[in-house]
Amino acid sequence: MKRSLKILFALLFLACFSLSAQKIPHPRETFGHEVGADYKLADYDQMLEYYDKLAASTDRVQMIEIGKSVMGRPMKLVFISNEENMKQLERWREISEKLSRAEITEAEARRLSKDGKAIVWFDGGMHATERAHAQMTSELMWRIASEESEEMQKIRDNVITLVVPVINPDGVDIVVDWYRKTLGTPYESSGPPILYQKYVGHDNNRDWFMNNMPETKAVTTVLYNQWYPQIVHNHHQTAPRGAMIFIPPFRSPVNQKIHPGITTGVNLVGTAMANRFAMKKMPGAIAHTSFSMFWNGGMRTTPYYHNQIGILTETAQPTPTPTEYPVDRMPSVVGGKPANATEIFYPYPYKGGTMTFRMAVDYMLESSMAVLDLAADKKDEFLWNIYSMGRDAIEDKEGAFAYVIPKDQWNPSEAMNLTNILMQGGLEAKMATSAFSVNGKNYEAGSVIFYGAQSFRPYLADLMEKQVYPDQFQYPGGPPMPPYDLAGWTLPMQMGVTVDRITENFNASTSDITEKLKPVAGAVSGNGKYGYAFSNKDNLSAKAINRLQKAGYTVSILKEATDGMEAGSVLVRSKRGLDDKVKEISTEMGLNFNGIDKKPSVETAELNKVKIGIYKSWQANMDEGWSRWMFEQFEFDLDTLHNAEIKNADLSQYSAIIMPSQSPRGIKDGSNRMPENLRGGIGEEGVAKLDAYAKNGGAIIFFDDASNFAIEEFKLPVTNVLKELKSSEFFIPGSLIRTDIMTDHPLAFGMQPQVAASFDNGRAFKVNAGAEGIEEVARYASKDLLMSGWAMGEDKYLANTSAMLNVNYGNGDLVLFGFGPQFRGQPRGTYKLIFNSIYMGAEKKSIKMNKK
Repeated sequence: MKRSLKILFALLFLACFSLSAQKIPHPRETFGHEVGADYKLADYDQMLEYYDKLAASTDRVQMIEIGKSVMGRPMKLVFISNEENMKQLERWREISEKLSRAEITEAEARRLSKDGKAIVWFDGGMHATERAHAQMTSELMWRIASEESEEMQKIRDNVITLVVPVINPDGVDIVVDWYRKTLGTPYESSGPPILYQKYVGHDNNRDWFMNNMPETKAVTTVLYNQWYPQIVHNHHQTAPRGAMIFIPPFRSPVNQKIHPGITTGVNLVGTAMANRFAMKKMPGAIAHTSFSMFWNGGMRTTPYYHNQIGILTETAQPTPTPTEYPVDRMPSVVGGKPANATEIFYPYPYKGGTMTFRMAVDYMLESSMAVLDLAADKKDEFLWNIYSMGRDAIEDKEGAFAYVIPKDQWNPSEAMNLTNILMQGGLEAKMATSAFSVNGKNYEAGSVIFYGAQSFRPYLADLMEKQVYPDQFQYPGGPPMPPYDLAGWTLPMQMGVTVDRITENFNASTSDITEKLKPVAGAVSGNGKYGYAFSNKDNLSAKAINRLQKAGYTVSILKEATDGMEAGSVLVRSKRGLDDKVKEISTEMGLNFNGIDKKPSVETAELNKVKIGIYKSWQANMDEGWSRWMFEQFEFDLDTLHNAEIKNADLSQYSAIIMPSQSPRGIKDGSNRMPENLRGGIGEEGVAKLDAYAKNGGAIIFFDDASNFAIEEFKLPVTNVLKELKSSEFFIPGSLIRTDIMTDHPLAFGMQPQVAASFDNGRAFKVNAGAEGIEEVARYASKDLLMSGWAMGEDKYLANTSAMLNVNYGNGDLVLFGFGPQFRGQPRGTYKLIFNSIYMGAEKKSIKMNKK
């Protein structure tokens, strides 16, 4: 009888499981194929349809929209847990926030750690040419919601799983469309000829402290201002050639500001993954190669500075087209490690064969399951640890007491932007409600204070203070080991904002800043009979110029100082409606306008209507995208110039042409790895058109690597002194370099005398003997060049060389930047060098082009 009852209950369980499985739809029913099928990709509309069906099918799933992509597509956040947990989501969110912020007592934290649920985050679809993870997340969500194994029930009982299945919806559709169009051609596994995020492409994973893009801003809001997950798993592709998946532990160095509990927590999760792969007979998991834990700015690295365990996995096979790895030709060394099962971080090598898209999906699913299983088993510990690390940050006596951003700033809008950037990342800010003094320095009411005693202190300190990257070499006496991404990024330096690091306690009357700061309305004073003048020190002066010109007003630049107006100040001539327009702009942008009743006695340069063209090759170029984004932020009239436009368009309509950083060969010759209609660069014909444009009065502005193109193709009497150096002689990887500005030069009007140049293996110029008509605008400093990051050989090779040149070329100008003045939208302190160069090109003069 008992045996019969057991069989009956077993049958009933199986029937219930069958009904549950039928109730919760599988992605294949919407996509029309299995996730990871050869030669198949679902697009974002199909994915959205599936997410809706999944959320509607079960009480274990809820879904919300957290924002829009840059092209207006919805971004979804999916919550998955058991039915009871889903009824109390706000309770679990509130517990997570209290523990992460660590402003509660230890006794309450102990209780909440036991009462709460682990919060675990997964995302996919960020780098769209890494095609598998955006496809995989649908099956991951289905599996968590529908599977009735003992392990999954434990996970649903103890974990609230958050999934953003696609962080970059626009990119998914761009890449899926390209794959479908090229399927069956030699280009079916290639990337599209445009950025797979409208502005930044691959750099959408380089924007996680600036939050310039709407996608990163939406995700950051959830991570550091709402849900505070203890583990963040960021899926990527691809693994080192010959391996199936890269997993933690990462390689050194570790940023000194990261809590050691994070470093060891990352190692713990990586070990859980490696063990799961081994026990499931899934070879090819490799660790401790390529990726480090120093840089702050990636999706998996920024969590470190918020006491969250950030996990990156890189899985092989990013294309649905199968790849053959002949067994007899597998590499003996993979990721710098022997592939013979003797390496502790690669103990179970992949032996080769046919690698399929489904294999990538399976490895991603199992790596995610390892995270969930560990989080469920140790949820009390993970919750307690995030609190404990937060308390350590709050109680740190060696860190700064506070960082003060004085109200009085050279470039007030960027000081405001710095505050907003830090708050977006979850930091708590205060505003002084009355004047106060520290160490004899007086601060006005309106100064911003970030106190160090907060749980996200590592994030605050890392962005506010200089980076000191440790020297690392491939072998003694050998070339340096490049850091992962950047070595230095200190925000006040890049943005040209004064910030005071204060170590001793002080008292100040403050109020909480709870909303994004906006400019404080500026003042409009004086008689505007002749017009109004305003300073160009603030970056927003560029937006004001563009607004005024679009409204039909005449704008000029003062070439000399006069009557309290500095050289570079902007003059707008009086005309009907100007008073109202000036008040509108002053209120919105915080700029001060001074009325003047007569024409200034010094030289002024009237500007033609500003219109710029930016070169965009068929090699997707992130620097082009970042430049385009920056110009749009300041409302420039902007045209994109492809190869055909460079060769055939009337270039005389442009005040300036922007050549973003790109190799000389890439600009001139383009790529031959694309379909016939997208091959090639501007060629000799395009070079001739640019040459004629400049000689007839146009301005061409070359960023970073593109300056080599200018030197080579226009035969300039200028040498890039770094061009032939080996990395063992000179090496500056993504660091901030002290740079002196010739502030009396028109291209440097409104600039501070010294700035931090964003230098990423950049260029340095020397003008050849006897050359004329070349003016130095910026020069790398003579000493103390390294402001933040890592530099080697800078004193010998970089000191006192030119960082920016203006080359008189016929009737026009060629402007050469040896660094990235707009790199990733970060170095706001050097934007004005770009704007001034554009205005030089817009000065009224005749530009007559040879139409032949």
